[in-house]
Amino acid sequence: MDRLTQPRPPQTHGMIERFNGRIAEVLATTRFDSSQSLAETIKRYVRIYNQHIPQQALGHIPPIAAMQVWYEKQPHLFKKKVYNLT
Repeated sequence: MDRLTQPRPPQTHGMIERFNGRIAEVLATTRFDSSQSLAETIKRYVRIYNQHIPQQALGHIPPIAAMQVWYEKQPHLFKKKVYNLT
């Protein structure tokens, strides 16, 4: 799940570290009966993080809401329409 990032301001690295820390906390407090269960839990957490958890760096809105605003302003930057998943 680790991704390499290009050098950015410390705030960007802080956001990544918080995200990784939150996933690590979920993994440390949950027992999984299979690798499939682990994969589903991580996917579910990423979906919740992207669609429901407000981010300070984005003006206290979830990432999906920020993307929808950007899509409305500059749709030519996107390959697909931005939408919430169920």
